[in-house]
Amino acid sequence: MPRASSKSLKTPSSLAAPTPVEAAAAAGAAPADKNSSIESIANDIATAIVEKRLPPGTWLREEALGRVYSVSRTKVRAALLMLSKDKLIEMIPDKGAFVCQPTVAEAREVFAVRRILESEVVRLFIAAARPRDYQLLEQHIKFERTALRQTTTTGTVREKLLGDFHVALAEATGNHTLAELVRELVARSSLIAMLYHSSNDPHCSSDEHAEFLRLCRKGEVQGAVAHMTEHLVRIEASLDLEAGQPDRQLDLVKALLA
Repeated sequence: MPRASSKSLKTPSSLAAPTPVEAAAAAGAAPADKNSSIESIANDIATAIVEKRLPPGTWLREEALGRVYSVSRTKVRAALLMLSKDKLIEMIPDKGAFVCQPTVAEAREVFAVRRILESEVVRLFIAAARPRDYQLLEQHIKFERTALRQTTTTGTVREKLLGDFHVALAEATGNHTLAELVRELVARSSLIAMLYHSSNDPHCSSDEHAEFLRLCRKGEVQGAVAHMTEHLVRIEASLDLEAGQPDRQLDLVKALLA
């Protein structure tokens, strides 16, 4: 999806801040910035999708987005095309743009590819990681656990933090292309988890992140790779891949103003 830098890890409180889309919806008006760029619009919508504020199947009406951002439909359409390339948006001729609804087969493929890519991420990370990289990831795990302890933290924020751990790990390898692929797959995994009612225990995921990092620090490459693979297998197993997909499409304005 459009790339907002995640080099600096965010705290749970900052992750909970509303996007411009949500702020505009809450106020019932367009954002103050009337010169939103195509990339900023795409980033904003992508954030709302990944953080599960715009569910799979939501109809992304160009005219509605144009009102929210005070921009032309041409600029909105360009932003939606950016998102479609990252498989977050599906453009259907004569119907419009919709938040993607991955099939069961696509869900399984996403996790299969993640296991392959993230196994390589682990190997590259252990070979290249500096003390600062370990410190950042350990700090991230502390953020996860803080969010899990706070009853006011939403499930969306918790899951966002858990996914961001995998992105931060990939970024620490220094391979930007690999990090972009992992970021896209993590975003698609978020859609899949929302659609197929994940029963993943976030406490378990955070504990697994900590154990994984311990293995990395010891230089146990094979053990760390196996641990990451098992972690992703468990997350996939937590999905109800027999569940039916939504039988209705959500209207963007209703989703934003609810």
